Amino acid sequence: MTKDNDRLLPKWRNDILDQFPLRRKRDLHFRNLKHDQKVVACRSLSAQPFGTCIVASYKPTLLDLDPQKLEIFKQKGHLYNYLVRLLLERVTEACVRKSAIHGRKCKVLVTFSKRSGTDYEVMRDYLFLMRDDREKLVPKRSINWSALNPEDVRVEDHSNRAGLQIADVATSATHNALETNIYGDTEPRYATLLRNRFLRENGRVSNCGLTIVPYSTSIPKIAKEFASNL
Repeated sequence: MTKDNDRLLPKWRNDILDQFPLRRKRDLHFRNLKHDQKVVACRSLSAQPFGTCIVASYKPTLLDLDPQKLEIFKQKGHLYNYLVRLLLERVTEACVRKSAIHGRKCKVLVTFSKRSGTDYEVMRDYLFLMRDDREKLVPKRSINWSALNPEDVRVEDHSNRAGLQIADVATSATHNALETNIYGDTEPRYATLLRNRFLRENGRVSNCGLTIVPYSTSIPKIAKEFASNL
């Protein structure tokens, strides 16, 4: 998302809400929309110039991890912060790659939607730990620190930022495609409408625009099929 396009986020949000004349609140929240409104929201955003990067954790497969890692992820906030790490690895790399094409330097500004139970100061400490090479185990992949300063990470209320509301549409649409409802069904239509917005590397969405953690043989077939069809 460029700085110029960032200024257009309120308009993109309002263009969607204007199609729902009976809604009074100017707050776009995917879960509060009806099916046909969700389709409209995703269709509208599919034409806008932004990139989607999703890291999805299929928690039953965490049991496939070695016991040491599993115990770490049981601790409060550890799994969430680890998934944020994977997300920022992919986002910073994509932004640096895109900026290089245009001969520009890249600076990534990160804004989180305020989430109850999440300690964002601990998250920042974790980012500083990684940036300063103080990890005990050398990671296979890293955040591109030339583009991200942990001090630039912000936290705001969902209702105050149009960008957070648009991100909610993309993440919730993908959630509906991967997570079965109480009847055992998924709804891939929303995310499929956003197919052209998922980040790609060498033409592939997998492990770039959509990363499923941990990826194992026990991931539901429907999740694999969805990921392969993007």
